[in-house]
Amino acid sequence: MDLNIILYLSAYLISAIPFGFILAKVFANVDVRQEGSGNIGATNVLRVLKEKAPHLAKKLTIATFALDATKGIFVILVAMALGADENVLWTLAVLSVVGHCFSPFLWFEGGKGVATGFGVLLIMLPIEALIAMVVWFVAGKVLKVSSLSSLIGLSALLVASYIIHPEMAPIYTHAPIWIIAFIIFYKHVPNIVRLFKKEEAQLL
Repeated sequence: MDLNIILYLSAYLISAIPFGFILAKVFANVDVRQEGSGNIGATNVLRVLKEKAPHLAKKLTIATFALDATKGIFVILVAMALGADENVLWTLAVLSVVGHCFSPFLWFEGGKGVATGFGVLLIMLPIEALIAMVVWFVAGKVLKVSSLSSLIGLSALLVASYIIHPEMAPIYTHAPIWIIAFIIFYKHVPNIVRLFKKEEAQLL
């Protein structure tokens, strides 16, 4: 089998591992898909476990975010070590977010892609990713709404990518970033609807 295909499948399947669901189920016997927003990401893990298992909430939230971010990074670093070109690396980045958001292990449901997207973009566009993280953190502190803060951070990353890397050499397109952004935006549509209805939950 072609090495690139192996890398693509690995990126998708490894990123599809639902760490938030697994950690909450194994250590707290809680199915986060049935609680809170029903999402398997770090924010819902924190929200649910603060009620169900407060002594584990922070630890499992940090572990969820770290693992969701790292699973996207892992295959990209392996591909870099194998000498893969930039087009392959960007394809891996996109597939990592797709895997997390549409996991075959959860009947093609999944998280919202924020942590995994941050992880892969931290490798591919480190300055832009760090800018996005700072904007997300400040927005979170001010607005107290996780979903809105994530979307604001994502917007900051898109803008920064055009300022810092206007040509995006050597691939000469911002398409992979837009694909990742679109997936994350799409997964946040229910949150956006709740925001307009003023029903979106605030950060705890």
